Amino acid sequence: MSKYESITLTLRASPKTWLITGAAGFIGSNLLETLLLLDQKVIGLDNFATGHRHNLAEVETAVSAAHWSRFTFQEADIRDRSACETACKGVDYVLHQAALGSVPRSLADPVTTNAVNIDGFMNMLVAARSAEVTSFVYAASSSTYGDHPTLPKVEQHIGKPLSPYAVTKYVNELYAEVFARCYQFDSIGLRYFNVFGKRQDPNGAYAAVIPKWVVSMVKDEDVCIYGDGETSRDFCHIENVVQINILAATAGLQGSEVFNVAVNARTSLTELFKLIARKLRGKGINFDKPASYGEFRGGDVRHSQADINKAETILGYRAVNSLESGLEQAIGWYIEKL
Repeated sequence: MSKYESITLTLRASPKTWLITGAAGFIGSNLLETLLLLDQKVIGLDNFATGHRHNLAEVETAVSAAHWSRFTFQEADIRDRSACETACKGVDYVLHQAALGSVPRSLADPVTTNAVNIDGFMNMLVAARSAEVTSFVYAASSSTYGDHPTLPKVEQHIGKPLSPYAVTKYVNELYAEVFARCYQFDSIGLRYFNVFGKRQDPNGAYAAVIPKWVVSMVKDEDVCIYGDGETSRDFCHIENVVQINILAATAGLQGSEVFNVAVNARTSLTELFKLIARKLRGKGINFDKPASYGEFRGGDVRHSQADINKAETILGYRAVNSLESGLEQAIGWYIEKL
């Protein structure tokens, strides 16, 4: 039995109260679904800036009425300190997922990115500490590695940030470390590497590459690859992310820790394009248009790959889905929803 399987059995036997910020978002709604199916009580907080009501509606249909009755939703903004304090009352575990993601978004509007990702993070830290929650897990980012050239990325070696978004996520880690040192408030940051899966929004100027390309190909629309196509990423399926959030929350670690969340693999954008096209053909959708190539995007890291040894050793994390197996699930979901 894996560490994760053991923990889920324990949780079922002794349900806890969880707070998920960003509960209507891509990652938050997947966490919500899993926790409700594990018979947990969940409080969700979201202001719908990037999350969607239809994500919550889909979770409701995916669980039983009894499971759904254990969910309480609070429509609020993490920049509202009183809302954060209200949400944290009586909570055992906090999974702080709310943030303004996207490097391009942060370049276009650094002020709002800073306010949400830093001020909002501080509000949640203070509120969770005051409420004496058992654990505080937050969404960190692989963007923290910045211009550090070494692959795979190891937690203790980072470079200079390449975007306002990267700065905000690094500041989160610094504040978490200071709160551990000054207030003995423990926390775990999870450095996500290019997460993908069901409910990831394919629309809008800041859509992630996998949902955007899948939907474009299904609709037989042109696909543009930024740069020369050799830019590479460590794509991580949402089920891996859900697993490590639960492992981290229940780990009982002291101090401030950060862990990479990925699969320790590297796929170029050109390879990804070909893989998605092949997966679609397997589902009867033939996309034969060649990709076009555009300018490199500002603030983008050239290559990204994670060393996941620390998460495996300390948390018992196991990447249950590779890029290929994760794509099989994600593409099926997008085809169904389209």
